Formats: sequence, C-alpha cells, structure tokens
Amino acid sequence: MKSLFKKILILIFVCLLPGSKIFAEDKIRIGLVVPLSGEYSTIGDSIIKSTRLALNKINDEKFEIVPEDTKANPIDALKVSKALYDQGIKIIIGPVFNESTKYLDELNDVTFISLTNKIYGNPPNVISAGVNAISQLQTIDKFRNLNEIQRTIFLIPKSDYRKEVEQAIKKTKLKLKDKYFYDMDPTLLTSQIEKVTRYPERKQNLINEIERIENSSLINKEKKLEELNKKDTLGGINFDSVIIADFGESLKSVATSLLYTDVSSKRISYITLNQWFDNSLLKENSLQPIYFPSINKENFELFKVEYNNAYKKKANQLSFLSYDLVGLVYFLIYSNNFDQDKKIFYEKNKFKGKIGIFEIDKNTITHQLNFYSINDEKFIKIF
Repeated sequence: MKSLFKKILILIFVCLLPGSKIFAEDKIRIGLVVPLSGEYSTIGDSIIKSTRLALNKINDEKFEIVPEDTKANPIDALKVSKALYDQGIKIIIGPVFNESTKYLDELNDVTFISLTNKIYGNPPNVISAGVNAISQLQTIDKFRNLNEIQRTIFLIPKSDYRKEVEQAIKKTKLKLKDKYFYDMDPTLLTSQIEKVTRYPERKQNLINEIERIENSSLINKEKKLEELNKKDTLGGINFDSVIIADFGESLKSVATSLLYTDVSSKRISYITLNQWFDNSLLKENSLQPIYFPSINKENFELFKVEYNNAYKKKANQLSFLSYDLVGLVYFLIYSNNFDQDKKIFYEKNKFKGKIGIFEIDKNTITHQLNFYSINDEKFIKIF
C-alpha cells in the first residue's frame, strides 16, 4: 500500500514539472492574421466571429485561437506573424488577401493557411485554402464526363486571374477544343466573341441561302424563306460547351455576347466558375441554364442562419470558409496526437467540413465541390 502511495506521489510530481505533457494540458495555440482595422476591418470582424462559433462547436479548452491585425498589408502581416511565432505559434490561419502573403516566406517554420483562392505565386509555406481554380475545373470535368461533353472552348479574361486559370488548366490536364482570351472592355468584347463563334461567316451563310432560295424555283419556296427569315445565322457551331472564367456583370456581358451571336445556352452548355450563388443571375432568364461548381449550398444557408442568430449580422463567404479552417486545423492536429509538425499538411488526408470535403496533400488543399445549374430562376443541385 505504501509502495502504491509513493508511486502516485512521484507521478504527481513528474506531471507538475515544466514541459510535462502527460495530461496534455498545454494550450494548442493557433494564430489568426486578418484585417481588424482599416478598409477591410468588417471582413476581419466576420472571420473573428465565425472562428468563435467554430471554437464553441469544438469545445476543447486546450485549443486556442490568437488573432492579430494585418491591416490588409504585407508588412504588417509579416510583423504580427513574427510576434505570433515568438510566442511559439507555428500554424497561422490567414492572411485573407494574396498580396499580404508576399513576405511570409521569411518565417520558414510557420505554416500559413491563407483564405485566398489564388494558387499562383504563393510563398512555399503558404497554403491556399480558398475554393481555387483547380478544384473548380476538376468538378467541371466531372460534369462534362457525366454528360459526354467533349468539345469545350474556354473563355478567359485578360486580367490578373488569367495566370490562375491557365495554371489550373495545366495541373488538371483539362482537355479543351480551344481557349481564347478576351478584353473586359465591352466595346472590344462583342467583336472578339463574334470572331470566336464565327458569327460573320454564319451570318453570311444565312444571307447566301436566302438569296439562293429566292432565285430558285422550289415548290415550297415561300415556306423555306419563312423559316430562314426566323433565323439569325445558318450553320453549325464547332463546339458543344463554353467555360467562362468570369463573374458578376462581366460574366453577363460575355454570355450576352454569345447570345447575340446566336450561340445560346439552349444550343451549347454555358459553364462558369464558382458564383457563390449570386442571386442577380437568377433574373437572367435569357442566359439560362448556366452551370457552375460551388460549395454545399444547403450547409451555407444553415451557417448563415446560425451566424445571424449569434450576431444579428449576415455571414459571408470568408466567414464560412474560416469556420471550416478552424475545424480543419483542429482535426489535423488531433489526428497527429496534438503535434503541430509541418507534416500534417504534407501527408494525404481528408476533412469533411461545411463547405464540402477538403483534400490535403503535399501542402496543397483542394475541395470536392458540388455542381449546380441556374434554371427557371432557381439554383438546382446536380451533384
């Protein structure tokens, strides 16, 4: 009995020694670098709020998030990240913007889980966790295979996003009939789309056919002319689908130009990138159906209700993503026996979040996304 009592005393003494981890009571501290002041402070505030929701859901007192203000600029992002590193923090969620990551390679021992969806030009210790172009093109390709869509052209704006899309096409080995780059200036756009769709030739084909019928002696000449005069062009389209790498009003301009050149969404499949369920697209009846990959809409709607109930404010895409990233980091650390080694982001793993399934492999995060159509003024889930 005395021997047992002595062993218990020794165990208690050992557990009280500095650095003892027998009861794993040390805090697991994760950094969070977001803009909390300045122009983008409302974004940072929404992320802080969503991380609180995530922490409440996890309900583990050992797990702690330490926020810092980047002021949405790269110099402050590095400064506050260094301060977190000096506190022993080696995993940081953030920054929000790709521009803020530019100096973070100075902190080689820190892994940053950035909220950006940009994958081009990130420092090696920055992992893009946003819904990137690779994830979206993989989902689009799944839709094409299911529907035997084989002759796709890709329309890409001449913008900063061009490099992202081109890299994603290369990495996913997406098979295309062709790809074209267009100006975002509406005065140039229409003529460029006319060229892509061979509109002048098809228009001329119609004119020539009408003249031929008019000069013919066909019995049903009048009926044929009546049918031809209802058409805008004559001749086939040498592609069965188009992927438009654009958003908002610019997306509508491109789709409207396609419609003008008699290449409607009834003749080919209009496919675009993640639109985050832009309600303004529901009103564009003439352009429907439009197809796009995205996060889980049902979960997004539930999250918005939960967020509003807690804070009486509207949730946004970044708050939704940051909620999942807290869960993702906790899951990976927990799976690694609470060791914050870099390898947790290098080894193959999967995490089911509210957005969908995160796939982690070699310091890269991609998402298994859902696929939707916009038709009859509704968002319809396809898979």
